[in-house]
Amino acid sequence: MLGNAHFYNRTIRKIVVAFGTLFNDITLYRYNKAGTTKYEHFRVPLSYGSKERYLTRITSDPTLTKSIAILLPRISFELTALNYDSSRKQTSLTRNFAQTASSFNAQYAPIPYDFSFSMSIFVRNTEDGTQIIEQILPFFTPDFTVTVDLIPDMNQKYDMPILLTSVNCITDYEGAVQDGTTRLITWDLEFTVKGYIFPPVKQPGGLIGAAYANTSAPSGTSYGRAITNLHIQTEDKKSQKVFIDYANGNNYFTTAETIRVEGEDKVGKVVYFSNSNNGVLIVGDMTNLLETGDVVRGDYSHAKYIVTSVDTAPMKVISIFTEAVPNTAGPDDEFGFAETIVDWPDTL
Repeated sequence: MLGNAHFYNRTIRKIVVAFGTLFNDITLYRYNKAGTTKYEHFRVPLSYGSKERYLTRITSDPTLTKSIAILLPRISFELTALNYDSSRKQTSLTRNFAQTASSFNAQYAPIPYDFSFSMSIFVRNTEDGTQIIEQILPFFTPDFTVTVDLIPDMNQKYDMPILLTSVNCITDYEGAVQDGTTRLITWDLEFTVKGYIFPPVKQPGGLIGAAYANTSAPSGTSYGRAITNLHIQTEDKKSQKVFIDYANGNNYFTTAETIRVEGEDKVGKVVYFSNSNNGVLIVGDMTNLLETGDVVRGDYSHAKYIVTSVDTAPMKVISIFTEAVPNTAGPDDEFGFAETIVDWPDTL
């Protein structure tokens, strides 16, 4: 999608698993009526699914003979929503890097999302419910932070706060309310997980600092350098690039001389002339833009050429080449930077 090859980081799955793992070891103890002797203990079953699904399974009893006690207690949870969190947004162009055995991986900054989870605790009696709840609430004040390795290829673990936002208790009765016969007690807890969605992991072309062939003439693109180019719009009276009929012209324009277009009110200055078969002429301070077919004449050189086409692409005016020093440095080594700046018109 959007020009990227298929990727799947399994981020959402990992966040769901990390959330569920927090509650998969809750143990329930049963005591005698005096509360002094423990006669039973077991781990409370935890499942992923909606509250409605488990309510249907628990309360469905077509023959009116199934005992609900054999199904409870039980905990269910589900992911209910994802919402973008602009307050945690990082700069979109920020990239993280991780070194591998033979190269390194790169990944743009993750996108912050709030993951909403709903949890329901189904119990038969009040004592079971409060015992389970008291094993959860003390750890959320109101958040509990877990550390998750969401993208192993990037060798970077993320702290993920989990906020408990609400706790509610609902009691359903088997018969009339005044009978006091409890059918089902449900505790509903709502959580917000401060997580992330990650873009793809890629392998860039090379580390800054890898050797390149010709350091004395940093032109073109070569492996291992960071190259920053600054461009300006060429369809501008201050700087316009055109191509001329070099084969059928005469003499050479000189830098800074005044040029005029025959038969029209177009005057400017020569900024650059290639003096070669490619026929590049760059002019500035024009009263009006040059057009295809214009006959351009120089006041000083008396050079005369016909404009064959106008270049509409942005023009590179500055190139900055950056490499690490020493150029054998790795991401974990100490190194500095050396910069080479090439100004226009040498950028041509």
